[in-house]
Amino acid sequence: MSTPITKRLGIEFPIFAFSHCRDVVAAVTNAGGFGVLGALAFSPEQLEIELDWIDEHVNGRPYGVDFAMPVNYVGKGGGEEATFEALDAMIPQQHRDFVDELLARHDVPELPPELEGGAVAAAGLGVDAMGPSQIEVCLAHRGVKMIVNALGPPPAYVIERAHSAGILVGGLAGSKVHAERQVAIGVDVIVAQGTEAGGHCGEISTMVLVPEVVDAVGPDVPVLAAGGIATGRQMAAALALGAQGVWTGSMWLTVTEADTSPAALENMLAATSADTVRSKAMTGKPARQLRTKWTEAWEGPDSPGTLPMPLQGILHQEAGRRTQRVGNRELIGFPVGQIVGRMNKVRPSRDLVLEMVEEWIDTTQRMQSLLTDD
Repeated sequence: MSTPITKRLGIEFPIFAFSHCRDVVAAVTNAGGFGVLGALAFSPEQLEIELDWIDEHVNGRPYGVDFAMPVNYVGKGGGEEATFEALDAMIPQQHRDFVDELLARHDVPELPPELEGGAVAAAGLGVDAMGPSQIEVCLAHRGVKMIVNALGPPPAYVIERAHSAGILVGGLAGSKVHAERQVAIGVDVIVAQGTEAGGHCGEISTMVLVPEVVDAVGPDVPVLAAGGIATGRQMAAALALGAQGVWTGSMWLTVTEADTSPAALENMLAATSADTVRSKAMTGKPARQLRTKWTEAWEGPDSPGTLPMPLQGILHQEAGRRTQRVGNRELIGFPVGQIVGRMNKVRPSRDLVLEMVEEWIDTTQRMQSLLTDD
């Protein structure tokens, strides 16, 4: 089961698996897919630890690393105005009061003094300060064969350094225009991500977006289909639309190896495909996530309005520490796509990979049988 991108990367199956959990990345990679570590929350030092661990557990197989380096965010350019302290000070008291009142209504207490403070990770936070060092860490690991940016065109230095090391650069795109812009600056692989996807996404559905992007970027640029994909039938559909593989994310949140929190896991296992919403309530940019009392509050009449990235993300993480501590399922959400309706049990990653491949084979054989004469 090969496509040009699988041959180029030296992998068995065209299944790309995004996960913030190194155990999932290794499990999918060892099963023949291409694990991609979401590195948003890792400092360069921690990223070094994570990649060392993956290297030790994948036996030389290739994998990727994904960053969230947005084009526009508060604090762009770095410097003193982009430190956490400076950005935290920009959050209006009105928004802090809104969060405190919301959590109080749901009986979520404040953190005890000994648990306050600590590192905060949010999309758009520390991009300029940590980005270059994070990239250098990736380049020092032979197993890393692709670096991906999840929020628009990657910075020029990412493309330059990756290409100098012979590493592919990928970029997520939610429209044909975005895909064309990324190819124009040197991005090698386009992940055409439909609105069904979890996390940051656009408004165009996967079925419409993928062929538009394939036609726009031409035959020499590999396109991976993303958004609402977790089965072999969906993978067959993606390849029929011209994609060379599938980029999956949500489905790995409920596997055995995942480090998803118990409350979030319970919410996802119980959710239907109608229980997600595309909202700015988590990061400040539109991201698909579980619908919760948190997302509903920010869309309500008393909301002060969401803040731009990364200020909203800072607020969300600070509130998340409190809700996670008490396990309040009404407020605990997670970035997840509409495929969550199929994520109703916990299974090993390897089983999901092999099931996708087997179903893809069955589907293609069934489709071929429709072309034969009776």
